[in-house]
Amino acid sequence: MADSVIQLKCSCKNDPWGKKGSESRAARYAAQTLGDDFKIDEDKEYSEIWFGTYPSLPARVLSPDQDLQEVLDAHAEKLIGKEVIEKFGSTKLPFLPKILSIQKALPLQIHPDKELAAELHKKDPSKYEDANHKPEIAVALTRFETFVGWKPLREIQSLFMGIDTLQRRYFPDSHVHFNAETLRQIVLRILDTSDTHTEEVQDELLALPHAAFGKHSYIKDLLPRLIGQYSKSDPASLVALLTMNYLVLNPGDSIFVPADGIHAYLHGDIVECMARSDNMISVGFCPRAERDDPELFANALTFSPRSPDEALLPSNSFDRATNGKTRIFEPPIDEFNMLLTKLAAGEDESIKALHGPSIVIVTGGEGKMTADGTTYELKEGYVFFVGCNVEVKYEAEKSLEVHRAYCEA
Repeated sequence: MADSVIQLKCSCKNDPWGKKGSESRAARYAAQTLGDDFKIDEDKEYSEIWFGTYPSLPARVLSPDQDLQEVLDAHAEKLIGKEVIEKFGSTKLPFLPKILSIQKALPLQIHPDKELAAELHKKDPSKYEDANHKPEIAVALTRFETFVGWKPLREIQSLFMGIDTLQRRYFPDSHVHFNAETLRQIVLRILDTSDTHTEEVQDELLALPHAAFGKHSYIKDLLPRLIGQYSKSDPASLVALLTMNYLVLNPGDSIFVPADGIHAYLHGDIVECMARSDNMISVGFCPRAERDDPELFANALTFSPRSPDEALLPSNSFDRATNGKTRIFEPPIDEFNMLLTKLAAGEDESIKALHGPSIVIVTGGEGKMTADGTTYELKEGYVFFVGCNVEVKYEAEKSLEVHRAYCEA
């Protein structure tokens, strides 16, 4: 019979937007879990580490070495729980937690909803590997910059009407009232244009003073930074800066990105969790050869959130924690919630049994975890699977920070 708590080892990806060497939390966590099997190369980018059972980068049992999904399949009712299996129709974890270490902008992207994902998966299963949607949250571990969702429509309208080159080149003459469909057409016009045209617009914007952008004067400062990361011909800079919310989050702050929600993470380290999928439609902040069809992207857009405040996901005190040291992030989806426990030296916290599987990620400090009568050492970067109906106690030595993704029926 499998233990209810299983320590994991997890692999790291090397996307070019990742932080280099030991500056990357993803790399440092991989080094903790993989031990002698992983050496950090200080000249190499390390972008993200995955902690779920998605087949392209699955977590493995630390000892003996085994794919976590094989263990879950063999002991499904004990580890996943009958009710969760019935709800999601599978013994696979319905969520996928990650650590991302971001040095420069990720692709400007959306994740298709279930209907579009099923259609794309049927047409091109090698590119769209599953038929699921991918709503997600991002919880900041450090200062975190991101583009997410849309500015209020009136603010977008003001930018495009107030700057001559934007009104002349992108504003659709056929729309008297500025609405979501107007915005869709503007985004498509920006994306579906020549490199030369895009370079001309960016040059004209670079020449403008801060005041030309009104309350969004940060555009003047961020535009050369984005051009330096990619190129002046990449249209994602225009979409992100002119139409999207630019947010700076502090550690512990979080955002929710719904299915089909536009976003591009810019800089920082985060815990990310999403529904079980790896589908993405991207149109910029990447080489042209990797960009998807602008019309597919524009037609799939939903127009939520429509303000910075709507993009934020607040946390609340978790009522199954005994000492009040744990907060819960509850996105409006079925697949997962996220707990964040923060302890000072000498403090402890007990979490009553969760009625479903969970992944525990130690994101700071040292301590120990006791579950099912066994005590486990906790260090930054350690990762554990915890089965359903198991009470867990954390005890901090110096300090301790733990993120825990879970689902219940």
